[in-house]
Amino acid sequence: MISLKLTEDGSHTLFSEQFAEQYHSSFGAIAESKYVYIETGLKSCNSNIINVLEMGFGTGLNAFLTFLYAAESQKTINYFSVEKFPVEISVIEKLNFCEFLENKHIFLELHRCKWNEKVVLSKNFSLTKILGDICDISLPQNIDVVFFDAFSPDKQPSLWNEKIFQKIYNSMNINGILTTYSSKGIVKQALRNVGFEVKRIKGIGNKRHVLKVLKNFC
Repeated sequence: MISLKLTEDGSHTLFSEQFAEQYHSSFGAIAESKYVYIETGLKSCNSNIINVLEMGFGTGLNAFLTFLYAAESQKTINYFSVEKFPVEISVIEKLNFCEFLENKHIFLELHRCKWNEKVVLSKNFSLTKILGDICDISLPQNIDVVFFDAFSPDKQPSLWNEKIFQKIYNSMNINGILTTYSSKGIVKQALRNVGFEVKRIKGIGNKRHVLKVLKNFC
């Protein structure tokens, strides 16, 4: 069961009864996604062609903000997103993100795109939604930016361990960037153990810190 919730910046999030957790920060869904994934991660990549891998398609907000950034910056972005539990379109249609960001037809189109198939949505943006468990599937390679946006380590511990981070590390280019909202000690240690350089940076809202992680070596 998934229900609609309002966050402090006025934008919606969803609450999953299965995981007993919200999809976004109660401080603000749009504010969090912009800060953690776009400002901290995507905008730090200097390439004109960027391959993005997202763990957790969820509401599609990160993908939507990335589409808007591609149009604004005129960079070419190939977006890959792994999701095991897709949200039904009837729920997605109730989200109010487009009251703040407009382009509602694009937001809905992101969700209507077929799974496991590359879909070109503009001259600057393509989307490949991968239906499955990141533990079991092969990841796309030559990734420049990773948005690690799974449910928290307490709710999905199997996704926040060295095995998963090693798999992601191996998929990334040198100087690749990973960002995530979680700054728990076990997460930082697992990331360091597979070779990432881990930077703890100021968080947003009631989050004291978030992580910006770099792949500096082969």
